[in-house]
Amino acid sequence: MSTYNYTTDVLIAGAGPAGATTSLFLSKEKIPHIIIDKAVFPRDKICGDALSGKVVEVFKKLDPSLIDEIAANPNEYTPSWGVKFVAPNYNFIDIPFKSDLSKEKHAPGFISKRLDFDNFLVSKINPEYAQLMQGTELIDATRTDGGYALKLKQGDKEISVFTKLLIGSEGDRSIVAKKLAGHKMEPAHYCGGIRAYYKGVEGLHPQNYIELHFLDELLPGYFWIFPMPNGMANVGAGILTKAASAKKVNLREKTLKIINENPQIAPRFKNATLEGKILGWGLPLGSKKRKISGEGFLLTGDAGSLIDPFTGEGIGNAMICGRFAADAVKKALQTNDFSANALAGYDEDVYRYLWSELKLSHTMQKLCKYPWLFNAVVNKASKNTTLRETISCMFEDMDMRAKFSNPLFYLKILFG
Repeated sequence: MSTYNYTTDVLIAGAGPAGATTSLFLSKEKIPHIIIDKAVFPRDKICGDALSGKVVEVFKKLDPSLIDEIAANPNEYTPSWGVKFVAPNYNFIDIPFKSDLSKEKHAPGFISKRLDFDNFLVSKINPEYAQLMQGTELIDATRTDGGYALKLKQGDKEISVFTKLLIGSEGDRSIVAKKLAGHKMEPAHYCGGIRAYYKGVEGLHPQNYIELHFLDELLPGYFWIFPMPNGMANVGAGILTKAASAKKVNLREKTLKIINENPQIAPRFKNATLEGKILGWGLPLGSKKRKISGEGFLLTGDAGSLIDPFTGEGIGNAMICGRFAADAVKKALQTNDFSANALAGYDEDVYRYLWSELKLSHTMQKLCKYPWLFNAVVNKASKNTTLRETISCMFEDMDMRAKFSNPLFYLKILFG
């Protein structure tokens, strides 16, 4: 019989928002586990840095004082109250995240560098129940009797672990997703993104609305500006890999050209300075349902390809996964059943919560192929208060999202 350096019921590979949230909920249930990450925190992560209402919602279930802590730290977290959509013809609509903001104690969303936010989450991991191993990477996972034999790398050292249940939270390049779930990169459901930090961008919204600019020169992708603490902004662009390949788009060149030459954007950057490098990364999109569990394993966050196909949001979705993953772990341990059948309820929970929104976002992504339609919807909404309020309700009303995912809805908007 093999001997292992460690034996555990649960191992979480990856301590980003998905993995850390899973760990925090497991600790709340007093479930012992190991959580590893190849990085040592604090570490940077290329991202849009937006924390949506879903992040706030998860914290309310986990520990509401965490939101108070974030809201009380303006040096690391910028409160954001809404989103500005800019159409290809430069018409725009400002949409608040909540239809009635008077009831809100804090902003519905925040913007923060992942360097800070991920470190905040990791700092909350409870050592009483969680053994955190930083600088430790999952190299291999092999199915064995009753669980998985794992090979971990920690510097020059190799560590062997046996776990009954393996949670893949290692992001886009997840070994668990590739080896155990058989996931492959699909250009039609994958997005390339680049991110830069600029200081001194002008014309930001007084309530720190995030900005999504659907510019002709980048469609079906978009350009974004997200206001951040200390006069900084997260500036970037994303485009579907399939479209980038077909149109031979160099995302870095396109983005710099927008910043330097676009008649609406360039004047806002005339006194801005680039801080650090322009960096790129890949986003596995949730525009297609995938299997996110199996024999003795679960996938969370980017490892499960659950990024919003329209807004590019991944952090909130990752944390929602973490919450449901902890529920699935608790049930599996109670019944001592780690089979694919027993864990399939996790897929149902995640998709019941996220699928209507992901489906809507996929519809909106397709809308970007038709600039005239995008222009027409924004033109109409910019003049119609009721329609703007309807769009605002989309952020909090599941039934409204279902309506928005029906193409006929847009015809009713235009001709109704």
